[in-house]
Amino acid sequence: MGFIMNIAYVNGEYVPIEDAKVSVRDRGLMFSDGVYEVAAIINGKLIDNFEHLKRLERSLSAIKLLSPVPVSEIPDLEKELLTKNNIKEGTLYLHVTRGESDREFAFPDIVKPSLVMFVQSKNLIHLKPDDLSAIVITVPDIRWKRRDIKSIALIAQVMAKQIAKEEGADEVWMVEDGCITEGGSSNAFIIKGDKLITRNTDNMILSGITRKAIMTLAEDFGISIEERAFTVDEAYNATEAFFTSASAFIMPVVRIDGKLISGGKPGPISLKLRELYINFAIETAI
Repeated sequence: MGFIMNIAYVNGEYVPIEDAKVSVRDRGLMFSDGVYEVAAIINGKLIDNFEHLKRLERSLSAIKLLSPVPVSEIPDLEKELLTKNNIKEGTLYLHVTRGESDREFAFPDIVKPSLVMFVQSKNLIHLKPDDLSAIVITVPDIRWKRRDIKSIALIAQVMAKQIAKEEGADEVWMVEDGCITEGGSSNAFIIKGDKLITRNTDNMILSGITRKAIMTLAEDFGISIEERAFTVDEAYNATEAFFTSASAFIMPVVRIDGKLISGGKPGPISLKLRELYINFAIETAI
């Protein structure tokens, strides 16, 4: 399990986590009026951070929100946070909200956005074999229709993940119109034969940064890719399955709704792609 480290960043200040506070009138608290990113940390460096910040800019633009500091300056703030926490492996979380105002639904006329960041220590690379054998259950996808925005409004995912916890599963794959959209906090992949299949990116899923890197690595390795919606039955009958996220990298799936995948063991293609991604992450982290 990850845990919050000692120092957080809150609107220009690095403070002990117990002193890291925002106003009760912050619109993130009242309306989930904000967006976020999570980047992995390896060897004290951030993985694919340029892509994460590029997506942050896209999310900010989509909800008509300006960052309180230029996005180009955020990497320096992040590096200072990593240094102050002396963290070597884990994740960095940041969010931008519209800031403090009276409780009115429309945007306030005068607004001072808020930027908050903290880190969590987590073992990302050296996992035990049992930790690479994820169990997935499917649940209805009840979210809004702009899932391409990395919104802090996550109650649907929270409820879905609670169901998974209660049923002893590691992740949920959400279903809409008979097809898998994505995981509760990940992108979903299946392998049929030698073909990698994942849902095409549009407003119905979040375009994952790890997803993008994995697809590039898969192509370079000679694996054919098909971007399309796939059904729950296709997932049940897949040769292999896995999900991707900043904190899970590639996580092989061995069971979906009680049905064994790849004989109940991590598949060889999934494990090879995980190896390729870890090498990529170590080599390119900054």
